[in-house]
Amino acid sequence: MIFQSLRPFIEALRQNNELAIIEAPVDPVLEIAEIHRRVIDREGPALLFTNVKGSPFPVVTNLFGTSRRVDLAFGPRPEKLVNRLIGAMDTLVPPTLPALWREKDMLFDLVKVGMRNVSKEHAPILQASRTERPLAGLPALTCWQEDGGPFVTLPLVYTEHPLHAKQHNLGMYRMQVYDDSTTGMHWQIHKGGGFHYHEAELRNEALPVSVFLGGPPALIASAIAPVPENVPELLLASFIMGGKLPMADNPLGGHRIPAEAEFAIVGKVPPHERRPEGPFGDHFGYYSLTHDFPVLKVNHMWHRKDAIYPATIVGKPKQEDYYLGEFLQRLLSPAFPIVMSGVRSLWTYAETGFHPLAAAVVRESYSREALGTAFRILGEGQLTLTKFLILTDRPMDLANFPLLLETVLERFDPQRDLFVFDNTSHDTLDYTGPRLNHGSKAVLMGVGEPVRQLPAEYEGGDIPGINRVKPYCRGCLVAEGASYAEDPQLGARLAERLSAEGCPWPLIVLADDVYISDAQTPFLWTTFTRFNPAADLYAASDAGRHHIGYRLPIVIDARMKPGYPDELFPREDIVELVDRRWKEYFQTANWIG
Repeated sequence: MIFQSLRPFIEALRQNNELAIIEAPVDPVLEIAEIHRRVIDREGPALLFTNVKGSPFPVVTNLFGTSRRVDLAFGPRPEKLVNRLIGAMDTLVPPTLPALWREKDMLFDLVKVGMRNVSKEHAPILQASRTERPLAGLPALTCWQEDGGPFVTLPLVYTEHPLHAKQHNLGMYRMQVYDDSTTGMHWQIHKGGGFHYHEAELRNEALPVSVFLGGPPALIASAIAPVPENVPELLLASFIMGGKLPMADNPLGGHRIPAEAEFAIVGKVPPHERRPEGPFGDHFGYYSLTHDFPVLKVNHMWHRKDAIYPATIVGKPKQEDYYLGEFLQRLLSPAFPIVMSGVRSLWTYAETGFHPLAAAVVRESYSREALGTAFRILGEGQLTLTKFLILTDRPMDLANFPLLLETVLERFDPQRDLFVFDNTSHDTLDYTGPRLNHGSKAVLMGVGEPVRQLPAEYEGGDIPGINRVKPYCRGCLVAEGASYAEDPQLGARLAERLSAEGCPWPLIVLADDVYISDAQTPFLWTTFTRFNPAADLYAASDAGRHHIGYRLPIVIDARMKPGYPDELFPREDIVELVDRRWKEYFQTANWIG
């Protein structure tokens, strides 16, 4: 089914028992977020809150909080079409009449991609407008108690290049609501909207910005898709929908607006103006701290007369972004070999917040080809912010991280297959580096035939400074010792001692809690959000010919360090409130949890 707007999707959720309607009064400050988190933890339904304190608008959350709902939103057609398109390239380039005829159905689908204009009368988004205090009553959520205020968490931020209007960007950048006409604009260093703003600032011009809320589910997915900068997100939304995206002219001036959106917030971001933004509990599972960011001055807002405000809540994985990211990777992965020759498949890990960890199956047709491919990956779009990249030439499902790690650990040569690069860029949300947006990267490769057998059970004796050990997978041992504050040199001592003793485990992860080894999500989240390769990776080593050759084992210090932002935990009184009211929320719903 193709959903042209949020409305039929919500109705489909209701018909499939995937929607709980909560009629009890709820507070957008912390209460809605805590309800949402409990429901998504239990793989529960989408939530429609119809009685939100301080707002005339209902709030819908958890639209994409399970794989089932993502499948319902987009169906199998987009993935099948991408696979067919990639598979047909050999026969269509150069095109011949017989080949075109064989692929006529696919080509007919592609002809549907684009935008179509609709009149004001046929654009529900233009049913109501506000020019005075345009954001008053908007039910922006405060999700965590240390947040700097309410945030718009599911905004679709549209910008155009100041010199080339056809070069547009649709991205999802959180927006802190300061007052009824002003918000923050969290443009990170690797985001297309930020590039447009940079060009506008060079010209000392304000950048026009339109922020859409709601619309077709495909529009939400396209805003977070990790596509190259020259791929128009509005066309990607049309491709996912399977039909042209209806757009309407803004009667008050500015960008065209998706006709089926729920809200459209229109304004400008002035040059050289910054304002403190944050803290904000983000999808890394910690608070991103207060920093200066650009400011959106809102001129007016359009909305449907019965608008529904869509929102999401982020935090420790797995959250809603995990399931959307999983879909987008499945959708786009067939194109990676076209964009990056040598890449067979690629995966980034939502359990880590995406940028901290990526892996790829690559071609190794000649010696060290994989290393060249690593540089190619690290130079591509948002992948430039990858902190740790793992490569192998063995075909596999990269989402299965224990299998990947075992495959690489069996094959990598520590003298030549581990590279650490200091003084590089980091994701804005990653605080493991020495300062904002700065950090390091590592590349770990394991190609060819196995060179060692991996241990599966720990059979060694006590390790000085270590309280408990537990295998995560074959070859990778998690060790728990004193906190970093108590013993910051433990990782370095551990690497030197175990190397001298000939430890058979090639990789040791030093953690505050050994039980992160129990499952993939806690292991990945803890390990890759709590270490900076240049500062926290230890091994005995030799240097020669401007290269560092390491000796086993490699020790990753993934303990919490002083200066890291706080981990996200709900406030106790809100937990007690939601405990007390739980049955009240769901007394008219068909789900109790």
